[in-house]
Amino acid sequence: MSAVPRFDFAVHARDGKARTGMIRMRRGEIRTPAFMPVGTAATVKAMKPETVRATGADILLGNTYHLMLRPGAERVARLGGLHTFMNWDRPILTDSGGYQVMSLSELRKITEDGVTFASHIDGSRHLLTPERSMEIQRLLGSDIVMAFDECPRADAPPDVIAESMRMSMRWAKRSRDGFDSGSEHAERSALFGIQQGALDQALRRESAEALQAIGFDGYAIGGLAVGEGQEAMFAVLDYAPDMLPQDKPRYLMGVGKPDDLVGAVERGVDMFDCVLPTRSGRNGQAFTWAGPVNIRNAKHAEDSAPLAQGCPCDACSKYSRAYLHHLVKSGEILGAMLLTEHNLTFYQALMAGMRSAIAETRFVAFAADFRRDYLR
Repeated sequence: MSAVPRFDFAVHARDGKARTGMIRMRRGEIRTPAFMPVGTAATVKAMKPETVRATGADILLGNTYHLMLRPGAERVARLGGLHTFMNWDRPILTDSGGYQVMSLSELRKITEDGVTFASHIDGSRHLLTPERSMEIQRLLGSDIVMAFDECPRADAPPDVIAESMRMSMRWAKRSRDGFDSGSEHAERSALFGIQQGALDQALRRESAEALQAIGFDGYAIGGLAVGEGQEAMFAVLDYAPDMLPQDKPRYLMGVGKPDDLVGAVERGVDMFDCVLPTRSGRNGQAFTWAGPVNIRNAKHAEDSAPLAQGCPCDACSKYSRAYLHHLVKSGEILGAMLLTEHNLTFYQALMAGMRSAIAETRFVAFAADFRRDYLR
């Protein structure tokens, strides 16, 4: 039997631009298209790791910014690494921390060296550089490491977006060098670069070419899902994935709604993450094949039907809409747990449905049926 590779990606089938395949790593296989539940602070909120796995998730996302501040990357390393710390033995992707520095810290200073910022927890000052981001992700024991980048607003002035993208490409090279210098971690993990350029096609191409000159195991599409709207996002995805290598996975960061996922897979994207299914579950919104359901709505107060007929999750197979309505309206923790489990189950079922449809060359019909039922 051959040894499990550090990182291997193979496309098994294509249907138009949509593709399905497999990433193989030492901690397990990741079926693509893949949705990664977000475990920001070493936990998928309201879920136990084994329950997350039971929904069908092959990989989780952890957050460099939050974990470096609390409990601290060095502490996690002393306690055996992130997988041991949170009891998840499968792959973990960690983002670089760049986006959170920009979005959560009002007091920040960006220089060529990196970003100096104030913690949103206690105001303490920190410097995050490409090298420090690589070190933190190494200490956490990440399986897929993200290059350090800056993510400006999509509506920033064109010259600001251009300079930000070019600095991110310089940071990408420093991330590559920093990752490679941690040889033991580099021998068992993968490094992804992040394409930037907002909504500008020429900048996107320049970014893609710069990243490929450096060389990465996979390529992310960053700088979208930051308020530009679905139409503008899809317009970028009509060309951005095609600028990236055919033989590497493409990861659309921070996306998205179920119809976003279908549209992005249609355009050649392989991997996704988003807080939407977990955050919505905590706020009383459930995703179903017939569209979103606001379980807080009074019409569910005496509805004995399940949330979604045929869904295998506990929320649907063991409880009524009326009971879920009661839990959410009462602020009971169980309501958040059940709706989060349902949403993650739905998201994984959607990904599985797309994988099967691509493999059977019926993705166009699948996408049309999904939109008809979900968006009506």
